Amino acid sequence: MASWREIEQDAPGFAARVRERFSAGTHKSIATLRRDGSPRISGLELEFGDGEVTLGMMSGSMKLLDVRRDPRIAVHSPTIDPPGDAPESWSGDAKLAGRVVPVPPPADNPHENAGFFRIDISEAVLTYVGTPADHLVIESWHPGTGWRRRSRD
Repeated sequence: MASWREIEQDAPGFAARVRERFSAGTHKSIATLRRDGSPRISGLELEFGDGEVTLGMMSGSMKLLDVRRDPRIAVHSPTIDPPGDAPESWSGDAKLAGRVVPVPPPADNPHENAGFFRIDISEAVLTYVGTPADHLVIESWHPGTGWRRRSRD
């Protein structure tokens, strides 16, 4: 697992583009695991700062119950459709996967029993349409292997 800082240091251009995708809108999607192991998708807000990706969850929310039982998660950036007339100009979408680790609540936290976490990252991915627009480009970063770029027709 890695901190966001490690990705920023190892692949700064890639990290900047992933962060930009997550900043394209307020609401992201998080996948957590239900008690029976099936996935749950929920809305979420997160922040990048001080070399970490952090997030909070309201007390009693199902996603909070999920991550307290099993900390494995995946987070998807806001989804923006590619332009129909120029798909190669689409900035793509980004994903993070890993485990949430509890952190102390912010000093100004008004929400009793809420959960606050940072993400220990096992994977960061950026996917977009290539030029010409006849293939996808997949860039990824993994601890131990670093940044990689590949394409798929």
